[in-house]
Amino acid sequence: MKRSRINQVIKDMESLIKAHGFEMPPFACWTPEDWHSTGHEYDEIRDNKLGWDITDFGLGRFDEIGFSLFTIRNGNLKMPEKYKKTYAEKLLMLYEGQTAAMHFHVSKMEDIINRGGNDVYITVYNGTPDEKMLDTDVVVCSDGKTESVPAGTKVCLHPGQSITITPYMYHDFIVPETGGPVLLGEVSMCNDDDNDNFFYNKEIGRFPEIEEDEEAYRLLCNEYPNPD
Repeated sequence: MKRSRINQVIKDMESLIKAHGFEMPPFACWTPEDWHSTGHEYDEIRDNKLGWDITDFGLGRFDEIGFSLFTIRNGNLKMPEKYKKTYAEKLLMLYEGQTAAMHFHVSKMEDIINRGGNDVYITVYNGTPDEKMLDTDVVVCSDGKTESVPAGTKVCLHPGQSITITPYMYHDFIVPETGGPVLLGEVSMCNDDDNDNFFYNKEIGRFPEIEEDEEAYRLLCNEYPNPD
């Protein structure tokens, strides 16, 4: 992705967050210069990849398949003694007509909440430890209701509604072609993007390659400088 596109996406997500009255933590608006003046007192942000995360899944088609995220809080499965949080929280944005790639998690259970804007559809399948996709009915829990739905069902979340994504449940995100972007919340167990995302399409990667066509507006969560 071009840095200019990443910068614009972050600005769009900031505007959407503000429009829905969600207050962000202070480090959400830090500039690259701010990051160069922070020390080890902010290692929790660096170590746990808190902050901005914009991805095209390595496909180069962000407007079609992409995701914009901000991790507000997270634990760390690699350093549980240092970081004792067993939970994570994120905000996510998808533009109208945008999708996020089909995947599942092994360790993480999460609730996805529509915080406002457009509807979002989440396609669900059961998966297996060897990453196969099954055609069996899927148990879906949504705002206190539990039901079985056929494999491949697109569960629609209107603003305010949520769905629980259990381990090995394949899921994607689809936003209608009209109606504007959607702001989503994620409340989950600890998040480990390096080891706990299993994509159905094996060509997909988690973080994009960046073409530096302009200066960064905000640093992404995998770009923080080491204070040493």
